Amino acid sequence: MSKVCQVTGRKPRKGRTYSIRGIAKKKKGIGLNITGQSKRRFLPNLMQKRFWYTEENRFVRLKLSAAAMRTIDKRGLHTVIQEMRREGQKV
Repeated sequence: MSKVCQVTGRKPRKGRTYSIRGIAKKKKGIGLNITGQSKRRFLPNLMQKRFWYTEENRFVRLKLSAAAMRTIDKRGLHTVIQEMRREGQKV
C-alpha cells in the first residue's frame, strides 16, 4: 500500500543526512566540514482512521496524515469527502 495521504496528498520526500566534523566558529574553531552524505526518506505521519459518516450512515476508513486530521476537524468530514469525490477518488 502506498504511503500517500488521501486528503492532503502528502507522500515520502527525499533528503540527506550529513556527517559533520570539526568545531564551530562560534566556539573558536575553524568551522564545520561535511565529511559524508547518505540518502534518506522523510515519511509522512500516516494513520488509518475510521470516521462515522452520518450522511451515508456508515463508517469511512481513510489513510490520513496528522495534518489531514486537523483539516477534517476544522472543515468537517462531509466537506472533505465531497472534495475528494469531486477529484475522482473513491471513498
